[in-house]
Amino acid sequence: MADFTVGDDGFAIDGKPVRLLSGALHYFRVHEGQWDHRLAMLRAMGLNCVETYVPWNLHEPRPGRFRDVGALGRFLDAAHRAGLWAIVRPGPYICAEWENGGLPVWVTGRFGRRVRTRDEGYLDAVRAWFAELLPQVAERQAGRGGPVIMVQAENEYGSYGTDAVHLRRVVELLRAYGVSVPLFTSDGPEDHMLTGGSVPGLLATANFGSGAREAFRVLRRHRASGPLMCMEFWCGWFEHWGAPPVVRDPARAAGALAEILECGASVNVYMAHGGTNFAGWAGANRSGPLQDEELLATVTSYDYDAPVDEYGRATEKFRLFRQVLAGYAEAPLPPLPPEPVGPAVPVRAELTEWAPLDTVLEALGDEEAAESGVPPTFEELGVDRGLVRYRVAVPGPRRPYPLEVRGLRDRAVVYVDGVRRGVLSEGACALEEPVAGPAEVELWVESLGRVNYGPRLGEPKGITGGVLHERQYLHGVRARALRLDAFEEPGAVAGVPFAPVGGEGGPGLYRGTFGPVAGADHAGLELPGWTRGFVWVNGFCLGRYWSAGPQHTLYVPGPVLRDGVNEVWVLETEGAGAPFVRLGPGLPVRTGG
Repeated sequence: MADFTVGDDGFAIDGKPVRLLSGALHYFRVHEGQWDHRLAMLRAMGLNCVETYVPWNLHEPRPGRFRDVGALGRFLDAAHRAGLWAIVRPGPYICAEWENGGLPVWVTGRFGRRVRTRDEGYLDAVRAWFAELLPQVAERQAGRGGPVIMVQAENEYGSYGTDAVHLRRVVELLRAYGVSVPLFTSDGPEDHMLTGGSVPGLLATANFGSGAREAFRVLRRHRASGPLMCMEFWCGWFEHWGAPPVVRDPARAAGALAEILECGASVNVYMAHGGTNFAGWAGANRSGPLQDEELLATVTSYDYDAPVDEYGRATEKFRLFRQVLAGYAEAPLPPLPPEPVGPAVPVRAELTEWAPLDTVLEALGDEEAAESGVPPTFEELGVDRGLVRYRVAVPGPRRPYPLEVRGLRDRAVVYVDGVRRGVLSEGACALEEPVAGPAEVELWVESLGRVNYGPRLGEPKGITGGVLHERQYLHGVRARALRLDAFEEPGAVAGVPFAPVGGEGGPGLYRGTFGPVAGADHAGLELPGWTRGFVWVNGFCLGRYWSAGPQHTLYVPGPVLRDGVNEVWVLETEGAGAPFVRLGPGLPVRTGG
């Protein structure tokens, strides 16, 4: 057992001063079979602590239906075995470039703009979640022989609001469910953020990527004494679909890290290892100064240009960070664990069967919702990730008029009388060619990830307005959902009536196999000519692919691969390429720009 304390002069363990050299590694972005290796990489880089968020929506997708909440406890046990202390950030909001900032769809759908406030209904939902989650944190606190030394109250609240009552209530809930280690808040190093997000009596920390001296000067205006800590040292950044790649020069990043430590501060490298947004859990952002413009969907890779890349390999940034951190280590750093390797020979997986999207919906979709006057949103249908097919009739006879979708989020493939007529988005929400009546319109709408940061947090998905023909709303809408989690059930696709792949190349579910991938710790999967959709290997969802780039290779964790026959599914939503996928050794290590 150990006593971790936060004093006027700094952090201490059993009375001995300690500097926290932490690294972010999110257990939910790394396959459990690879936790030990990634944690060993953090130790080898010179870190003595690991930090993780906890995504509420992953573990409670529907009210009271909890799923593998114990994964956090198993990860904390792995951190303890690796000789690392642990910082836990349970939210309830986490941002993290994660779908809806970690808040479940049923929470934001029910409470809307009342989330992250003192609203009693919202706090009751948080209370029930914390009651399920926090006992495993409490029993692994340092004072009880575990690795947990600090827990965060909420997350970057100063970037969102000023409800001090809400923050106090979150603190009370953490304490009520057994969290006795020091609590902290983290916010940007700006006066309004620290004013809105900090809590009297709790450690306040700052998040930034450079300029440590100035950032800590601002923090000292709000906390005259106590430890200085950068809780998120942004050593890289995340990427959006359709945008250029993002890299950060390793030498400059190492210099920024050195400046933090020269200030006598502790640090949490964000990210030490980023991992992957498996299963469509990537979030999204809004552009513009008020985050009120174009939706920017986050890519599947969360490599983050981190020192340990998505494939678990040491980068040049890792080597430079290790040199900096070695100067603050209490003992020689451990050697690097063996580097993970990809397939020695590229593997081609032929896709030999397929089923059209309508057929897949019939086999795996929800029951069609009752016909309604307006299109139901994803939230009203209870859908977090996946597709919704909306159907509505254009009465007739009538002349051709423009067809427009008001309040479309995010992207819709439109068919008129079974013929594809275009792809619509928020910024281009009207078909190029007018539509005459009578006609049957189908709109296949996909959520590209919910906003995870800023005032648009919790905005609904799907069709949030209506379908207009000329200036007339079309009513009598039928909606049916195809959820991604329908593919997670054992034997999920057994009931799909597949047929041999011919020359169709249209939207649908494709299936094929490939043989053993000998000696591979991972693979990189490519889909030449495919447009947009999701891929599963042996029932494990690798995440979204999209020809828009910049990501063109999906990460395949080694523990997913089998020694014998492997099965691959591809759910294409717009237009398929050649009927195969390729598995190779993966992307090269990024060295910065």
